[in-house]
Amino acid sequence: MTTVAVEGKRSSAGSLLGFFALTYVVTWTFFIAAVAMSRSLPSGGALGPGIYALVLLGTFAPSLVALALTARAEGGTGVRALLSRLFEWRVSARWYVFAVGYMAAIKLAGALVHRLVTGAWPQFGHDAWYLMLAATFFSTVIGGQAGEEIGWRGYALPRLAARFGLGPASIVLGVIWATWHLPLFYLRGADTYGQSFVAYLLQVTALSVAIAWLYWRTRGSLLLTMLMHAAINNTKDIVPSIARIATNPFAPNAALLGWLTTALLWIAAGYFLVRMRKAQQLGA
Repeated sequence: MTTVAVEGKRSSAGSLLGFFALTYVVTWTFFIAAVAMSRSLPSGGALGPGIYALVLLGTFAPSLVALALTARAEGGTGVRALLSRLFEWRVSARWYVFAVGYMAAIKLAGALVHRLVTGAWPQFGHDAWYLMLAATFFSTVIGGQAGEEIGWRGYALPRLAARFGLGPASIVLGVIWATWHLPLFYLRGADTYGQSFVAYLLQVTALSVAIAWLYWRTRGSLLLTMLMHAAINNTKDIVPSIARIATNPFAPNAALLGWLTTALLWIAAGYFLVRMRKAQQLGA
């Protein structure tokens, strides 16, 4: 291995470590401030504008850090190349269906397994499907998905994949991505408050694999990863699976449907990992 290659790998590793460190510092500064402000909220109270603004600022940190590091290393050309992937929409229609329907399909399959195992259907959500679909498209364009995806899948995933391969990279990124949300499990009024972080970590890591699969199959389209991210957020409660124990987010206290969802996500993730590994071995 040449000296140039070694230095290139060190530079890549350094940029990744810098990206993750800066992202965590910026995000957790805002998230922890929001947690501190939320302590005065009554149980079940809604987030106020100030707290919500802090959370939103923290949510945009991954992409802002990624853009700053890209501008420093590659200048305006690199930034334009990164942002151009937000507009990669010329992909097969099946990948739009996959992005929008993946989480809903997993949840509905989980409900069916729940029915077979227990003899009873779980409680279904009350939001109409067209409202979930509208929220998905609205949050893809207006919401915070770009605030995360430019950083996670636009900046970090390709660099991790260059070092470890796409499958292992998606798992590493999934753990980092899930843990990045950890302060929100202490944020009173957030939908993560009191949930099991253990179940969340397992589910988000499996979802990271599925999003990496979509990223690969759409030639790095950030538009499609944003769409899938938005769909996950807006369709996950088509069959709610929340079991709250506010005192300990590290307890494995998810509801049965939550664990069924986790199992199904990992069955699918296993398939994606095998396919990505075979493609890597073939040089595809």
